[in-house]
Amino acid sequence: MIFQKIKTISYFTFREIWKSKILLNVVFVGLGLILLTFIATEFTFGVPERVAIDFGMGMLSLSALGISIFLGVGLLSKEIDSRTVYMVISRPVPRYAFIIGKICGLMAIQCLNVLILSTMTLVTAKLLGGAITSLVIWSIFYTLLESLLALLVVILISLLANNILTVLFSSVLLILGHAIQETQNISFVKTNPLLMKVLELYHFALPGFYKLNIKEFLVYKSDLPLSYLLSNTMYALTYSGFLLILIILIFERKNLD
Repeated sequence: MIFQKIKTISYFTFREIWKSKILLNVVFVGLGLILLTFIATEFTFGVPERVAIDFGMGMLSLSALGISIFLGVGLLSKEIDSRTVYMVISRPVPRYAFIIGKICGLMAIQCLNVLILSTMTLVTAKLLGGAITSLVIWSIFYTLLESLLALLVVILISLLANNILTVLFSSVLLILGHAIQETQNISFVKTNPLLMKVLELYHFALPGFYKLNIKEFLVYKSDLPLSYLLSNTMYALTYSGFLLILIILIFERKNLD
């Protein structure tokens, strides 16, 4: 029964976003990416397929994160402001089912976004003589995990702040989450114990998005052990589960009046 309610909410969320024609824009972005890739290969001395993978995966990541941030920011707040949430939870639908359904609906759109852009990237790389390795598949999978983690961060902040602050704080956390490891390796930081402690605390408490960024290994065809890939996958799923529970607990106690 609960699963059916989640499925229904997910379907209507998916349909609402689908009607916004956002995926049409994704197709245009993909076509522009292909054109840009072929142009770039004419002006660079690098390996063409490496350029295609570099451009494609970079654009894929930006597109996925953009959807998570700019669509995720209004995923719950828009329903609360328009008071349509009252119609749903009065049927009755548990609040946690409403949240999970909304997240699943948006992630279904995200999957299509990733499928479209990754397919265009792989076809372009193949036409330029590249090969589809297992690390390419892992990189695409990690993009989905990163977008899920970013979406949950956005939703959590949106329950505590307005839309502008949510976008601002989410973007800052995303940037810090990618830069934290390199920052810890700076010599100035290593010689400053207090700053190192602060960064270690951040590293422990807040999401380390850098763990899901393997594009550098992908471009330079470096091998990564399966244990490393699986441990980062478990990290992302565990952290996402923690954020989802936190979101549900906050939303259950939130005054919607």
